Order: sequence, then C-alpha cells, then structure tokens
Amino acid sequence: MGSQLPEAFLTKMERMLGEEYSAFLASYEDTRWYGLRINTLKTSVEQFLSISALPLKPITWTPTGFYYNEADRPGKHPYYHAGLYYIQEPSAMAPVELLDVHPGERVLDLCAAPGGKSTQIAAKLAGQGILVTNDIHSDRVKALVKNIELSGVRNAVVLNEQPEKLQRPFESYFDKILIDAPCSGEGMFRKEEDMAKAWQPDWVKKYAEMQRELLKQAAVMLRAGGRIVYSTCTFSPEENEAMIAEFLEAHPRFKVLPIVPEHGFRSGVPAWVDVTAGSRIEEFEKATAPHISERSKQAVEGTVRLWPHLLQGEGHFAAVLEYSIGDEDELVDENPMLQEESGRFEAMKVSKQAKAGKQRGTEGSRPSVKVKGQLAVDLQLLYQFMAEHAPNVAIGTITLHGDHVYAAPEGLPNLNGIRVIRPGWYLGSFRKQRFEPSHALAMGLQASDVVRTVSLSVGDGAAIRYLKGETLEIPQERVIRSHTDIPLKGYCLVCIDGYPVGWGKWLDGMLKNEYPAGWRWT
Repeated sequence: MGSQLPEAFLTKMERMLGEEYSAFLASYEDTRWYGLRINTLKTSVEQFLSISALPLKPITWTPTGFYYNEADRPGKHPYYHAGLYYIQEPSAMAPVELLDVHPGERVLDLCAAPGGKSTQIAAKLAGQGILVTNDIHSDRVKALVKNIELSGVRNAVVLNEQPEKLQRPFESYFDKILIDAPCSGEGMFRKEEDMAKAWQPDWVKKYAEMQRELLKQAAVMLRAGGRIVYSTCTFSPEENEAMIAEFLEAHPRFKVLPIVPEHGFRSGVPAWVDVTAGSRIEEFEKATAPHISERSKQAVEGTVRLWPHLLQGEGHFAAVLEYSIGDEDELVDENPMLQEESGRFEAMKVSKQAKAGKQRGTEGSRPSVKVKGQLAVDLQLLYQFMAEHAPNVAIGTITLHGDHVYAAPEGLPNLNGIRVIRPGWYLGSFRKQRFEPSHALAMGLQASDVVRTVSLSVGDGAAIRYLKGETLEIPQERVIRSHTDIPLKGYCLVCIDGYPVGWGKWLDGMLKNEYPAGWRWT
C-alpha cells in the first residue's frame, strides 16, 4: 500500500522518524490486525472463552481485548447479536484503559460515535454511575444508540449536541472525560485506504482548531481531581504533543499523568511541540510555538504514541490529564444545577415504596403523567408488565418522551435545551392502552431476570431463523418458567446459549418473532 500514500505525508513521516522510517513504511505492506472486546456486562472473559470456538489471541493492553482472524468474521455470529463482544480496532481499546473508570463514577464520552469506547466505558462502570455519551453528527448517533442497546447498557444518556452547549449543565460534573478527538486520521491509512486517498496536508490545521476547543470545553466539565484522556488516531505533532503542551500552558491546574511506555507504546516527543507539519520540509522545520514553556514541552514525554511498526495495531496517540485539587476545591458530589427532571422530557420520580407496591400488583391509585399535547400515560401498564415479566428488576426514575418511556440514571442535571436522543435505558412504549417492551429492554436483561424464556443454541438452526425475523415452532416444554404457576402464554425473553437476543410471544406452540426489522440477520 506504500505507493498509495500521499507524498506530503511520506515526506513528513520520513523527517519525523529518521532511521525508523523504513520499518514504518514496511508496516503498510503487512496485514492489518483485527480485534474484538468481550462485553463484561453480558459475560466474563473466562466464560466467553469457554463457549467460543474462535481462535483468539490476547491484546496485551486490554484485558478484555483479543485479536481474531479476519476469515472468522465474528460479526456474522449469533454471539455478536447477543452483544457478547464488540468488534474494535486493537489500538482503539487503549484510551479507555488509560481513563481508569470505576463503578459509580460519572463519565463523559464527548465524541462517541459509533460507540466502541462508550460500550467499553459502560462495561467498566458495571451498571453503576452515569455514562453520558455524545456526538454532534445526527446520522452517526444512530449507530451509537444501537451499539449502546446491543451491549445491554442501562445507565447511559445519549446526546446529539455541540460540546459548547454541554458546559453549563455539566460544569464540574464529571469524574472522567474521554476526548477521542476528530483528527486527520493518518494512523488509520492502513485500515481505511480511502482515507489515505482523500487526505490533504491542511487537514492537520483544520482538526487542530477543533481539538483545541474540545479540550477547553472538557476542562469546564471536569471536577477537581478528575481525569481527561485525550486521544487521536493521527501522527501529526500539532494534533498530539503540541496540542497537549498548549493546553497545559493555558490550564496550569492540569498536569500530565505519565503513561508507562509498555506493550510497544512509545513516549511522546517534546521536541515535536515546536514543529508544524507542512507539505514542504522547510515548513516542517519551522518553530511555531515559542510561547510554550519548557515545563509544558517536557510534560508531553508522559504521553504515548502507538506506532504500527512497533505493535500489532494501528497508529494512535494518548495523553492522560489530571485536574489538580486546589485549596479552594470541595470534593462533593453535588452540582448546583442538579434536578430530578431530565431535560425537556416530562419526568416522574416514583418512590421506592410506591414502585415496589406497583410491581407487586397492589391496588390503589394508578400512576400517570401528562405529556404535552397528549392524554395522560398510564404508568401502571409499565409496572404491571415489569411485575409480570421481570419482577426483580429496578427501573428507578421514569422519564417520558411522547409515548416512549425510559429509566433515567439518578443525579442527572437539567438538560433543558439539550438534544437528548436517549435519556436513559429505553424500556418501551405505550400503544392503545398497553405497554410494548423495547428491544433495548430485552438486551439489558439477564435470563435470570425474567419469568419466561425460550432458549435456543448456536448449533440450532432456529437461532438463525429467529435472528432473521421468522416465526418459530416452539413446543411448550422449551418454554422455561421460573415457577410452574407462570402461564405459558405471553412474552418470552429469547436467549441463545442463555444470552438474551430479543423478545418473542408464545402461544399454542408458536413463537411470534419480536426481533426488530432493522437488526435482523442478513
């Protein structure tokens, strides 16, 4: 592929790498590496390896990541449809590992689509805390929503908003922020040849302007003591070392947390802070950042670069930035803008006692909420469904958007005026005085959560037929009930080898398929 790389790019890389340039160029003739990451919201690494026939090799920087052979095509396997893993470029798994997410934290993925890093964060949160995942592109957000739902994430809020608008509601809110920044994409040329053909030298300057703003905006939303991981998939110093040094100079409360250069990672290069990568060698050699202090320049040695000739993955850069705690900081979990209501949605908080009563089917007043311009929605329909099908699943704060109902994470700020695509776990919708469960609800459950399941197996042709949307003949002995007094008729959680893939309705030996048309096996 080396002959297809832009000449200006090759000139720049030769100047940057010197003696290593020939090895770097030779890496473009190698076969690219393919990776998948096991979704620990659904299964453990050990359990997945015990049931999977895929020949996998561990990725050393990600305990849940593995290399696979391209010919095995794991995206065409029922386990993919069960959300047991996410297909992800190996180097792209590193930034979230550096973010060091723990259950219960508030985390923002600022440039999230299509959702690989968001689902990786969600797995580390283990259903506790809040994940806010945002992308400015409305078309890409669709893929983000699908991947969040496929992975069974319950505590995510999906936004489609300009980052500057997030600063006010989320000021000093997050414990961790990931900025997987839009970039000139030079590290992806082997993976995406069309990107190499389209690349222009001025992309570097264009993306650097975006990255500068994203870092400033993220700094406003991070609490004292919090952490930002900034990453790109490009080689240009302006978007990497120079960007971090400039940020440090403008934000003295931040420092670089040095990353150990292991796994084939290479430390950032302080000397590259002062270069500009133009199309001509003489432009590359110009110093353009005399205002950057020596302290800020040297700090970038604690960042890392992932080079394709030094490890089994594509080109990346990553920096870990910590917001130092000052004497004036109070480490409390209260944001003055926090409210129970979520954004422009009509929300209703239900107390734990009332909710427990409704899910047990107790009689009394029927909870409802008035949606603008519509009749009151009868929430008892939701609670009745959950009591009958998943009685032990807590759904927390209920948030409505039209006829659609969500379980919103606790502790969100007021998001009025923000484009909210998913204000939480999408539970379903109200149709003609009944509640219809969503596919997202099914994917967020475990088989043990529900009273009625139908279990298929990978080796059973019925599993593929279900994923294709076909009606199945299922004898009553294959309908598994948690108690013998549970009726056979009704909604079943359809599982493949015990892992949920969607809903079905069983009646008289037939399973009506509720698998969404847009998700079906093709």
